[in-house]
Amino acid sequence: MLLDKIRKNGDIRRIPPEQYPELAQEIRDFLVEKVSVSGGHLASNLGVVELTMALHLVFNFERDKVIWDVGHQSYVHKILTGRKDAFDTLRQKGGISGFPKKCESRTDCFDTGHSANSVSAGLGMAYARDLTGKHYSVISVIGDGSSTGGMFFEALNNAGRLNSNFIIILNDNEMSISPNVSGLGVYLSSIRTAASYNELKDEVKRKLSRVPGLGEPMVSGISNVKEGIKKLLLPEMIFENFGVTYLGPVDGHNTQQLVRTLQDAKRLKKAVLVHVVTKKGKGYHWAELHPEQFHGIGPFDVMTGKPKGGSGAPSWTQVFADALISEAEQEPRITAITAAMADGTGLKAFAERFPDRFYDVGIAEEHAVTFAAGLASGGMIPVCAVYSTFLQRAYDQILEDVCLQKLHVVFAVDRAGIVGQDGSTHQGLFDTSFLAQMPGMTVIAPKNDWELKEALHYAVTECSGPVAVRYGRGEASRSFSCLRKPFNDRRAERLRPGSDATILAVGHMCGTGNAACRILKEQYGISCGLVNLRFISPLDQETLLACAEAGPVVTLEDNERTGGVGERCAAYLMEAGVPAKIRILAVPDRFVEHGSPSELYGELGLDAASVAAKTAEFVRSTAQEACGGTPEAERQE
Repeated sequence: MLLDKIRKNGDIRRIPPEQYPELAQEIRDFLVEKVSVSGGHLASNLGVVELTMALHLVFNFERDKVIWDVGHQSYVHKILTGRKDAFDTLRQKGGISGFPKKCESRTDCFDTGHSANSVSAGLGMAYARDLTGKHYSVISVIGDGSSTGGMFFEALNNAGRLNSNFIIILNDNEMSISPNVSGLGVYLSSIRTAASYNELKDEVKRKLSRVPGLGEPMVSGISNVKEGIKKLLLPEMIFENFGVTYLGPVDGHNTQQLVRTLQDAKRLKKAVLVHVVTKKGKGYHWAELHPEQFHGIGPFDVMTGKPKGGSGAPSWTQVFADALISEAEQEPRITAITAAMADGTGLKAFAERFPDRFYDVGIAEEHAVTFAAGLASGGMIPVCAVYSTFLQRAYDQILEDVCLQKLHVVFAVDRAGIVGQDGSTHQGLFDTSFLAQMPGMTVIAPKNDWELKEALHYAVTECSGPVAVRYGRGEASRSFSCLRKPFNDRRAERLRPGSDATILAVGHMCGTGNAACRILKEQYGISCGLVNLRFISPLDQETLLACAEAGPVVTLEDNERTGGVGERCAAYLMEAGVPAKIRILAVPDRFVEHGSPSELYGELGLDAASVAAKTAEFVRSTAQEACGGTPEAERQE
């Protein structure tokens, strides 16, 4: 196999050009085989095989720099830089990441995971290169979906001033995760369909070169003719208006054509954008047919494209999606907003049912939030569904445009907490901290599927200001299904009694807390109560005080410790003058790498066994302290 000859960066240059198509097919077969087992981002990687090959044929990434926007399309780059044999560990704990990681390889120059930042980072690297007198190429690869992000245009505005080489590759596959709906997408489509431009340009060159005596001088001035043809046949050249030279469109599945174009781009002493047209999912029938389903997928059957495993129980996302449609059927003012994630956030069905009330704004979370604020100002009830990790990008807009004006915007915060294999850029571990600190923001964390439906109903029909409902990834919990306390009193819910201590749990962590209470009873002889906080903000201070006065309190959450529920509970008790004994169990203040959720919860000490052990130690140490003894923790020190 040709792929076996590639053991390290640069080995691809030993492959003869006539074998490039064969190598591309081997890479695609390899990707399908490995991702079908581990899960991951398949369609995006299948679409950039030839493009990545061309990059490695023209550049040397031991020296040159490539920044992959988002980074989920970097699998081929990893294969060509000697990490092929590690693909059995893809996205597994301790294995290689599904995104670029500087700690993995010198050929990964910038860690990415969110969109629209590659051109900004690349431009900074280009200026740093020039200032330090070094000589290497800088290439930013960005998709047409990511190009809807505001940072892309901010970076373009700056890039036109550069007087040295910087290459932007616009990977145009007409998709983000779902099909693109942006104005930029319409613009790129108009360029793609103007095929006569490239044909006419080449024909002009050929004919001029045949004119005796005058041919060569005329061909040397062809760039001026080229610019005229562009302006004649194409829409206004938006990129060149930024001062960035445009090359393309180029067939993204023709390796040799890509190589020639990249070599041309490399010679220019300015910022240049290479427009590459690719097909997402290319080479695998099911991914070509349903690229949105194979954007990020779990293990699947190669022959049928069907996912493997799963109990068939609805996910948190599906529960939310069904509940939102039910609410919208009763309330015509409800609108739904997504930032290019109609499938991921479950809003695709809403879009089909209420097309006039659904808005996909592209990969532009900041705009999505302020757009929602505008809708709320006009009397609508906007529901903005965003992954926790991506909502971070709109912090300023939530605070200034929504909370400051007390607008009734509902944030459906999907993928909150540990999400697993996508790793540090995608774990939803900060939303509690930054949302709960905002004045007037109500933050709700439902414990199970029923509570998610009720929380959404409460958020839509009974809240008057901003409200966020956070829920996790995967199958929705059905624990405590017989307990159905309404939300309108904004109170916590006692799930089980206990005389020795109380665990205050957030959202689906109630299930972990319940299992820990059973372990405490059976293995440690400790009677521990369990309370479902339900409201992160405002806290149910009365219930908190009652629990603290009764004995030791343990808070349990899947958010970082700083600014989380535990710290807020401890701060309130201190201010209230209650001599409470409180232990905070939360995610340490660090980034959490990839792995299965169960592995990560165990590593973080947030699985049931760890929670039980820590609670038992805390109960015993506080009892010894009350009797005048030395706490266990101090003796161990």
